[in-house]
Amino acid sequence: MTCPLCKKPLDRAILYGVEVNFCPNCLGLWFEAEELRLAKDQKDRSLRWLDIDLWKDETKFKISPGMRLCPFCRLPLYEVYYGDSRIIVDVCNLCQGTWLDRSEFKKIIEYLKNKADFELLENYTKNLTEEFWEIFTGPETLKEEISDFLIILKLLNYKFATQHPIIAKIISQLPK
Repeated sequence: MTCPLCKKPLDRAILYGVEVNFCPNCLGLWFEAEELRLAKDQKDRSLRWLDIDLWKDETKFKISPGMRLCPFCRLPLYEVYYGDSRIIVDVCNLCQGTWLDRSEFKKIIEYLKNKADFELLENYTKNLTEEFWEIFTGPETLKEEISDFLIILKLLNYKFATQHPIIAKIISQLPK
């Protein structure tokens, strides 16, 4: 495989427990299908419940043909905004691999942390309900979906305790 940007051969490396290909010249990263989600989940376990599926709803993402070629398929990559962020990633429509330029993985993690804070506080009931139903419908394994559901409950507990310490203290002192 060759780098879509530099045209140099890609090397292999382990990124947060996931074997990925990278360009030693420009430091871009190639993630095969699902590898980006797996690396994100390993990087920050509190974000595993928050997945951005670039392929889920075609009406919600902005896509344009790119100039780069897929390292695996050798077909043109498409430029896609990562969720509703300003981060543009290159994706292959055929193999569903994702190319990230240098530092885009870090930007995605930062974006997801900000989005998780907002979603957890503003849309807590909606997200909790969605994660509950995903226990039965997927797309991840039953164990992973239950873990995602429990993470949301745990995060809400932490956020509530830090934002309302007096109320949290009163609740913790109630008889059990």
